[in-house]
Amino acid sequence: MNPSKHGKLYLLPVPLGENALETLPAYLIERMHGLTHFIAERARTARRFLKTTGIERPISELHILELNKRTTDAERAALLNPCLEGKDVGLLSEAGCPAVADPGALVVARAHELGIEVVPLVGPSSILLALMGSGMNGQGFTFHGYLSQKPNELARDLQRLEREARRTRFTQLCIETPYRNNKFVETALKTLGADVRFGIAADLTLETEYIRT
Repeated sequence: MNPSKHGKLYLLPVPLGENALETLPAYLIERMHGLTHFIAERARTARRFLKTTGIERPISELHILELNKRTTDAERAALLNPCLEGKDVGLLSEAGCPAVADPGALVVARAHELGIEVVPLVGPSSILLALMGSGMNGQGFTFHGYLSQKPNELARDLQRLEREARRTRFTQLCIETPYRNNKFVETALKTLGADVRFGIAADLTLETEYIRT
């Protein structure tokens, strides 16, 4: 098929929490409302989110395919079939920007292989917002995603990041799920050197936002 006849893959950021729809630009919501095909980690939450944006098209008319740990190889291979048929597809994250610390990166990589145009749209990124608010080095930084869940391994991960920060002077970024935050902070305070700058950013863009370095 001629790549010029392919649909586009739009990367659609979503708010970082409930009641934060104002963090999405109007043009993003307009583009979102023009789509009928989506890829999301969970179809149910994607439908709920799309409904909150005021989409006029009946939710039952939307086609939402899931990409998560239960997605089979055959299902994954078919995710971009609508694009190959000339239809535009929107890639949604559970929170923030798709394809960053998100399984959607697999879809984006496949789109490039197939010659499908990838269009990233502007929206909230917890990683960049945390870096902006930290007061740390924004010229050089490394994002590590999730560190180990096991305390001993987490301590080793943090020691490794401390060594890297001292060597390169780069800011070291990682993320954690809310229910493990307290244990993460406890381990960090016990593990990191007393002169290490340690920043916490939580509930970004929400009324309960917390940023402290």
